Amino acid sequence: MIWRDDSIAPQQFTRHSHLSSFSEYLRIQAPELLPAVGKASSDVIANLPHGTTIVALTYRGGVLIAGDRRATQGNYIANRDIDKVQITDNYSATGIAGTAAIAVEFARLYAVELEHYEKLEGVPLTFNGKANRLSALVRGNLAAAMQGLVAVPLLVGYDIDDPDGESAGRIVSFDVAGGWHVESDGYQAVGSGSMFAKSSIKKLYKPGGNALGALAVAVESLYDAAEDDSATGGPDLVRRVFPTAVRIDSGGAVRVPEADIERIAREVIEKRTEAARAESQLRESGGTS
Repeated sequence: MIWRDDSIAPQQFTRHSHLSSFSEYLRIQAPELLPAVGKASSDVIANLPHGTTIVALTYRGGVLIAGDRRATQGNYIANRDIDKVQITDNYSATGIAGTAAIAVEFARLYAVELEHYEKLEGVPLTFNGKANRLSALVRGNLAAAMQGLVAVPLLVGYDIDDPDGESAGRIVSFDVAGGWHVESDGYQAVGSGSMFAKSSIKKLYKPGGNALGALAVAVESLYDAAEDDSATGGPDLVRRVFPTAVRIDSGGAVRVPEADIERIAREVIEKRTEAARAESQLRESGGTS
């Protein structure tokens, strides 16, 4: 015999076939599934894991986004190997700094949003359309952001509609209210270490460079950020934890192999070690002469 409680009415779902936005569909049918929260105390918010730092750079024929692996919880390291960079469709990726739980939900929901639109409409969104969809998600989190649960994304992508494929790499930054801006400088950073990372990129970045050069600049900028920002994790040679990165060009979005990132990270550390050693020797020789 099959037990059944007839006092519980089955949940009724209304078909909204006209909605090409998955987040809007959820808002109507199951708003509790959206990454929104009610009121929370400041102590709870302060002790939630936070993730930083994200950097992005364009290069000739594409764009690259990279992030460190550390998540902090107040004064503690909550996670040493979180992945903050996610591929969202064939030609776009996001990196989100801020409250880790909100950031992860943003990335997942955004990827479903793009897939949902393409399935219903039969064509992918334009790059500006992708930026607008992510902007709507950020704006929907404004109430939570006002409480301190902030998640700020960087969107990167390859604009397949740009006739000049050499300059089709795009970087879009957002504010907490959902406003967005296409970066014209060729690089951007978000997160608590963004000021240090961006200063590093400004000195190292060469417009029109190649993908390998962009990766080297990204890794070194994250290393610089980690030196001055305790919430940003640098390369960990003992645990073999290194930044993660995604590269996007006319062939699509691909994750940069960890071996490539490790090699560059070791080169950066070796270069910095040699420079520090030379400076120490110079200081010692000057003191004895």
